[in-house]
Amino acid sequence: MAINLSQSTLADLPDAVGRPGYDRAAMTPGILHVGVGNFHRAHMAWYLDQLFERGEAHDWAVVGAGVRPGDAAMRDRLAAQDWLTTVVELDPSGLHARVIGSMVDFVAVDPHRVIEAMAAPAIRIVSLTITEGGYYVDAKTDGFNAAHPDMAHDAAHPDSPRTVFGMILAALRRRREAGTAPFTVLSCDNLPENGHVCARTVTELAQLSDPALAEWIRQTIAFPNSMVDCITPATSDRERALVRDSFGIADAAPVVCEPFRQWVLEDNFPQGRPPLEHVGAEFVADVGRHELMKLRILNGGHAAIAYPSALLGHHFVHDAMADPQIEAWLRALESREIIPTLAAIPGVDYDAYLDLIISRFANPRIGDTIPRLCFDGANRQPKFILPTLQDALRHDRGIDGLAQEVAFWCRYCERVDEAGNEIAPNDDDSDALRDLAMAARSDPAAFLGNRAVFGPLADNPRFQEAFARKLTLLREQGVRKAIDIFLAG
Repeated sequence: MAINLSQSTLADLPDAVGRPGYDRAAMTPGILHVGVGNFHRAHMAWYLDQLFERGEAHDWAVVGAGVRPGDAAMRDRLAAQDWLTTVVELDPSGLHARVIGSMVDFVAVDPHRVIEAMAAPAIRIVSLTITEGGYYVDAKTDGFNAAHPDMAHDAAHPDSPRTVFGMILAALRRRREAGTAPFTVLSCDNLPENGHVCARTVTELAQLSDPALAEWIRQTIAFPNSMVDCITPATSDRERALVRDSFGIADAAPVVCEPFRQWVLEDNFPQGRPPLEHVGAEFVADVGRHELMKLRILNGGHAAIAYPSALLGHHFVHDAMADPQIEAWLRALESREIIPTLAAIPGVDYDAYLDLIISRFANPRIGDTIPRLCFDGANRQPKFILPTLQDALRHDRGIDGLAQEVAFWCRYCERVDEAGNEIAPNDDDSDALRDLAMAARSDPAAFLGNRAVFGPLADNPRFQEAFARKLTLLREQGVRKAIDIFLAG
């Protein structure tokens, strides 16, 4: 029988399972984290657990928080097991499991309770994992989307906000009024300059209702940039069964992930921070180049393989990478058109990094899925592909591969693969995207007319021509022929 995970059963777990050797009851919180999903628990919570195990920074435990209905379900699952999580690293040489205990509480999913917790003087960092699309960015202008109903609501009702940004503002206001030092706001999402984007959202929302508060935030609050990396699939019955059958643990919310992690942070924490460099995190003056490397090579690489793989009927990422055409397509696109847009980083070999990325994608133990990579394309394309395309156009570099990637996405949006199988809706705007993709059958420019995604790129003649050519080729000759023609270059 599997052992139900809890603080009281830690000693009963198999010897092969790592577990906290520190006294969790003696820990005190220093971080409130919003968005306690798989990535947070495989990444930030893991680093902190490693640090606590060294006997360090025991005043930096995590309090979880959330603002969406799904967060309440996660809270219920974790509450039943004393906020513990089993993290299984999917190393090709063997599985490794550890129960991590860096989270010591999870605030009720209620705006007023979250604000109260953020306002507590012990909290010195408020961190966020709220997805790339959660920052209210206007894709047309790449600026703050003040017209979004959520932002309009929080501006009109600053004491009863519905978003995490409204809650941050309310908590900062309380701390300022009480004379309590403000917390640092740390984004852990895959966004270029995520700290700057987060700062803009917070300050521009404040500007709508309290310009004086907005100015105080600009002058006072730190929003360090960070680069995060660890492939972390969603948890399903498959992962729960793996933890149960391989390690004898009944965990309602386990996490599986690859054995690789990277965390590069801008060292800007006025109220202090845990010494995460002792467990492998890197603190630098400027995260930008590391961040761009990861966003374009890894996240852009995920986007590059997602849509042709889906159209060919691949379900698992490792199966797609075992397809010689998909691997060759990825390597060629990265080498020819993505890596050339990146400035050099001292001590970093981009070709070696690409080899590492390809080996990570090919890891069969991860069980990452093509549908996960395809998810939310309307938000991910503007983050991971279109900026690379813009840079290539600006410097008159090749764009045929990048245009082909967008054509693959357009064809995917029809929601039928090459064998005629239906593709399930996988985007908040799936129906609108399908309408545009169908219209592009006769007029490719129709798809580019989605200004919320493409913005000014839609008007670029060189991109228009390349996209139309690549989409026509794809429709007439299929995915494999389109890849072959690009590879023949």
